[in-house]
Amino acid sequence: MEQRILSILVDNTAGVLSRVAGLFSRRGYNIDSLTVGVTADPKFSRMTVVCSGDELILEQITKQLEKLVDVRDIKVLAPGNSVNRELILVKIKAGVAERQNVISIADVFRAKIVDIGKDSLIVELTGDKSKLEAFISLLEGYEILELARTGLTGLSRGADDVRFL
Repeated sequence: MEQRILSILVDNTAGVLSRVAGLFSRRGYNIDSLTVGVTADPKFSRMTVVCSGDELILEQITKQLEKLVDVRDIKVLAPGNSVNRELILVKIKAGVAERQNVISIADVFRAKIVDIGKDSLIVELTGDKSKLEAFISLLEGYEILELARTGLTGLSRGADDVRFL
């Protein structure tokens, strides 16, 4: 099964997320990751959708998305021609004795300590999936109290395929 990352430029209107997600659910396709945010132009939002399937299914997803009225542009973010990132926040149980060890691990990954409490701290880390997974695996000796992930977001490299509406 292949995985594809789609960068979808849509109108920033009520219900557009529901219509895109509904397209996937009606056809029985799964969304592995979904992020949405307004662009530099507030009339538009950018959705980054990660989906899986064989080549036929992935092509069908793209064709069906192109038919939606709110969709303005779709780009496939190829691994070598795009920059993709994900953000995680990890709340780790760490008293005074463990705190410095966790901070040392975070420093290796260029993570930020965004909150320190009496018995826990919150680490913010941005990177690709392998970097985030490596960080989490190094925390196995510590109790992870909570973890939140944003999902993948990305842009294609260069200015050649930028679409101005």
